Amino acid sequence: MSDGERALGGYSPDAGRNAHEAGAPTTIPVPSLLRSLLSEHLDPGYAAAAERRASASAATTSRPVATWGWKILAGLLVTAVFAAAAAQATSVAPATQETRQVLATGVRNAQQATDRGTDRRDALAGQVESERRERLAGDEQGRRLLADLDVAEFAAGATAVHGPGLNVTVTEASGARDLSDVSKQRVAGSPQVILDRDLQLVVDSLWVSGAEAIAIGTVRIGPNVTIRQAGGGLLVDNQPIGNPYVVRAVGPPHTMGDAFDQSAGLQRLRNLEAIYGVTVTVSEADDLSLPAGSVREINFAKEIGPK
Repeated sequence: MSDGERALGGYSPDAGRNAHEAGAPTTIPVPSLLRSLLSEHLDPGYAAAAERRASASAATTSRPVATWGWKILAGLLVTAVFAAAAAQATSVAPATQETRQVLATGVRNAQQATDRGTDRRDALAGQVESERRERLAGDEQGRRLLADLDVAEFAAGATAVHGPGLNVTVTEASGARDLSDVSKQRVAGSPQVILDRDLQLVVDSLWVSGAEAIAIGTVRIGPNVTIRQAGGGLLVDNQPIGNPYVVRAVGPPHTMGDAFDQSAGLQRLRNLEAIYGVTVTVSEADDLSLPAGSVREINFAKEIGPK
């Protein structure tokens, strides 16, 4: 063994062999661990992995045309799908627009028919009222019955009234969005602020303050009238009302105004005004005209007494 090999702790191919004794067994030399650490810098497992990666890379490099071909084919398929979707949308757009127009026309026609029916009903009701008054006004009993009917119809909101009173106008802040029916929470600056319960409280406060008749917009408030939230709008007696919301109340203006100033309804509106930017205006009016409300027929009866 040379001095260099001895310094490295390595081995010589002839080291360990008996060269002087004939027939002596040949000794297999054992590699030096220190020599392997100094000369073999890559672990055998990493070396095998590197060889496999190099082989795979070579195989991939040898087939670039096939790889790019698949990519191009996939791009063409995606383009074809989008083109077919666009063509279909373009082809059905006229039919969709036509269907929308037909539905809108049907809605307008139905609304016009409803309006004509309402006008005819009101005209016939006026004729019946005139005929009834003419027949009942001929004797004392009939006149007393008419007086009782007038009181009942006024309480039911079935007669038009006019006189002094209060105007309460509530205006939403600009930029308010619609409110879904499932979420009635107020969020500053985003959803609709005025809800059905706010107008209900205002109407109740006006009744308590001495109002004799109330209307929201053009809808008279009566015993059968409801104020409801429906999506992003408010319905009064199933009729939509829009911003600004105008509540008119016929009654003694000064007395009613003083009581309404201390009411829970106005207090809530003032809070909404301070927090959400709602505009609230309360003013007196010398002569307010309120329309007659709708009167629904009672179509059921209950037997009283023993059968």
